[in-house]
Parts: sequence; structure tokens; C-alpha cells
Amino acid sequence: MIIWINGAFGSGKTQTAFELSRRIPHSFVFDPENAGYYIRKNIPKEVRAADDFQDYPLWRETNYAMLTHIANEYDGIVLVPMTVVNPQYFDEIVGRLRRDGRTVNHFALCASKHILLKRLRSRGEGSGSWAARQIDRCVDGLSGDIFQRHLDTENMTVTEAAETIAAMSHIQLLPARKNKLLHKLDRLKTQLKHLRFFQ
Repeated sequence: MIIWINGAFGSGKTQTAFELSRRIPHSFVFDPENAGYYIRKNIPKEVRAADDFQDYPLWRETNYAMLTHIANEYDGIVLVPMTVVNPQYFDEIVGRLRRDGRTVNHFALCASKHILLKRLRSRGEGSGSWAARQIDRCVDGLSGDIFQRHLDTENMTVTEAAETIAAMSHIQLLPARKNKLLHKLDRLKTQLKHLRFFQ
């Protein structure tokens, strides 16, 4: 099974995916952004055709091929935290995987612009950041029926979002950490690992 966790920037995709990964013994977090950074780094500036690496057909094809390979070789749960709001691009990856007979459970984490901005500020991104400027586009794009299921996380913790996704996917989770300090350290490690200027 593949679980694709979609949503605007600041919706909690990555934290939710890693919370699920910690509590699903045989699971793997796949990050489609890595293909984008590889493409961007290896194309000369003079011939770059896209500001957003999702606009490269190669990015969509690479992620489709990678997820197909992983699904063929790995019998665990694959977790994919990635914002995709273009219906065509979504269909080229998720739709194509489903047409191949793969089980892809998709969840769009939703929250108000106010909450999304608040969450972005908590990780050091202001209202003028690239992620903040994408909120309206993402919220509008994800409202389409193709992006069902919508999960309202306005008043949900990451733990609650993960548990809701697991329940809707019929997955039994290990218990959450009871030690609050270790729980916070898990979240901090995930956040630091995904600050792109560290890579």
C-alpha cells in the first residue's frame, strides 16, 4: 500500500508521515522532492525550463517509476508526503499507479490560511516565504474532487492526523510515545532533517 499525504505547505505532511513511520513497523517514507533537487542540480541554468521542478515531465516520470519499483520490491507501507495540486500531474503519478492496480490511499491535509501561516512561522518561514506564497494556490487546487480524501487538521495534532489516516487505511499502529520529551525530539529531528539548506 502507498499512502500519499498531500496538503499545502505547513499542513503537517512530513511530520504526519514520520509519525506514521515510527508507528508502522514495516514502513518507508519516500520523498519525491529528492528527484526534483537532482533534476535541478543537473540541468544547466541556461536550459532550465521550469521554476517548479514538478513542471518537468521527467520529475513525474521518475517518481512514478521509483514508486512502481519500490511497490514491486517492498512489501511494507510506503508513505509519500508531497504537495501536488495540479490534477494532471497528480494523475500522471497517483492515477497511473492506481491504473496499474496499486493501492494508493490519498489524503489532503486541510487547514485555514491563518493556521497554515502560523505553522510556517513556527518553523521559521515568514508570510513572504515561497511556501507562504503558495498557500492560496494549494488550497484552491486541493479543493477539487480528484484530491479526495480531505482531512480537516485545523484542530488536530500530528498524532491525531496520523491516527486518523491509519484508521481510514485499516492499519494498526504501535502505541504513541508516552515520554513527552522523546516525542518532541522526534518532531525536532524530523523538522531539522527536512530543512533544505542542510542538504
